[in-house]
Parts: sequence; structure tokens; C-alpha cells
Amino acid sequence: MQALLKLSGVIDKISLWLGKIIMWLVLAAVVISAGNAIVRKAFNIGSNAWLEIQWYLFAGVFMLGVGYVMLKNAHVRIDFISSKLSARTNAIIDAIGIVIFTIPLAAIMLWLGWPLFERAWTTGEMSENAGGLIRWPVLALLPAGFAILLAQAISELIKRLAFLGGHLAEPFTPFDDKLVEVEFAEELAAEAARREAALAAGKAH
Repeated sequence: MQALLKLSGVIDKISLWLGKIIMWLVLAAVVISAGNAIVRKAFNIGSNAWLEIQWYLFAGVFMLGVGYVMLKNAHVRIDFISSKLSARTNAIIDAIGIVIFTIPLAAIMLWLGWPLFERAWTTGEMSENAGGLIRWPVLALLPAGFAILLAQAISELIKRLAFLGGHLAEPFTPFDDKLVEVEFAEELAAEAARREAALAAGKAH
């Protein structure tokens, strides 16, 4: 089990590294999208290549980020049910779901997606739009994304089984960092508390 947990740790580090990369992809997509809109409106100039780069980046964010989302336990789940169950029960449900749904789906999509990329690579397939981009980079995201999902699913399964076997204190990787939404809510609450304190102090004088 310790060897499997080490493998899980390596996979988690890769997913964290990819998570940092997709943050830059989001920034690049926003900058390019804004630049395209400004140039088109101000100078009536358009480029299919730059437009396609936007959705290449958009596809990259989603396909390369699936492992990061799963690692962070931020994927969609029915919280009002899972919150009422014990950690052990949730771990069992997660393990069953990973084995029955996630791993087979990722494997099938990887198997189906690879030929699409391979054909585009060997033929040098280009966009049908005038001035468009070559297709293989974006088609490569399909097998790459599901390979990442498959690897992270295996990592999560290892952690759930380790937790159920008493080898881990928690069924998922703990993180100290908070979601942006949580940090923002805490900042708003702190600001509201400061204003209330200042108002109370003013009334006292």
C-alpha cells in the first residue's frame, strides 16, 4: 500500500502542476479574447487563427484541468446527501463510483480519442476556416485529458482504499489553500465587521 500511496503522491503533484498551468491558459484566453474584440471593433480586422486560439485555450483549460479538479475534490457531487453520510460511507461510494464509472469512461474516451489525434497528426489536418490553425494540437487534448483523468482517478481510488484500510487519516489529499470564493466571502465578512466596529465606536463617542 505504501508503494501505491507514493504513486498516488506523484500523480497528485502532476495534477497540481497542471492546475498552475491552466491558470495561465485562462489568463491567455482572456487577453486574446479582449484583444480580438478590440481590434475587430476598432479597426474592423479579424483573424480566424486568433479566434481559434481562443477555443484551443478553452479546450486546454477543461481537458488539462480535470485531474486538478478531481484532486481538489471540487467536482460536482450531491452535497446535501454526502454531508449527511460518514467519511467511511462517502469513501466507499467514491471508490465504487471510480471503479464503475470514472475509470471505464476515461479508458474508453482515451481509446476513442487517440485515433482522432493520430489521424490529424499524420495527415497534417488543417482547419476548414480560412487562415485557421492546424488541428492536431487541439485533438491531442482529448486523449491527454482523459489520460490525466484516468491517472487521477487511480490516485483517488488508492487514497479511498488506503483510508478504508486504516492507512490514511483522510480519504482525500488535504489542502491548506482555500477556494477563491471562500477567501472573498471571508474578506467581505471581515470588512463588514470592521465597519460595524467603527460605527459602534462612533456612536459611543
